[in-house]
Formats: sequence, C-alpha cells, structure tokens
Amino acid sequence: MPASRVIVPTDHASRYLQQLCKHWAHKFETEFTPTHGRIALPLGTTVLTADEAGLSVELIARESGDLEQFRDVVQRHIERFAFRETLQFDWQSDGVEGDERS
Repeated sequence: MPASRVIVPTDHASRYLQQLCKHWAHKFETEFTPTHGRIALPLGTTVLTADEAGLSVELIARESGDLEQFRDVVQRHIERFAFRETLQFDWQSDGVEGDERS
C-alpha cells in the first residue's frame, strides 16, 4: 500500500493530534491517547505520534492515486488547528526523498 510520512516540528504536537482525532471521531473509527492516534478514513489510515520532535504523521492510502489527495486533506486539517503558527510539511513517500509540499 502506498504510504507517506512527515514529521511536523511543533511544540503543540499532542494538542493537534487530539484535536484531529476528536474532529473525525464522530464520523470515522478513531483511537487516541495524548501521544498516539489512529484514524481510519475512506482514503486510508492515518497514524499520528506526538513527541518532543513534533507531530509525526504516517498515511497509508488504500490506492496509490489517492495519496496526494490524502496528504492534502490531513495537512489542511492540521493547519486549521494550528492557525496560530505556520507549520512545515516535508512529505516523504515510500522512502523517496524530496517529495515536498508546504
């Protein structure tokens, strides 16, 4: 399955992880703690980890053609929760360097 990963540097990783999971919990299968989350979305599975480095996001898409849209949906939601700061997203797909989106 196609995958994409990013570590978003932020001091508010746990807050964003929990907000994203709570936001989608009413519609999709979701489980989370302050440091780990998993969301089963129609486009695939989102796995989140919050630590001192920031918010780690791993997307596992159902179809390879969905990966770009999947990244866009998740990134836009995180950015909406982080309206007080500008986040940097340097997506890495299937171990390939330089797949940047900001």
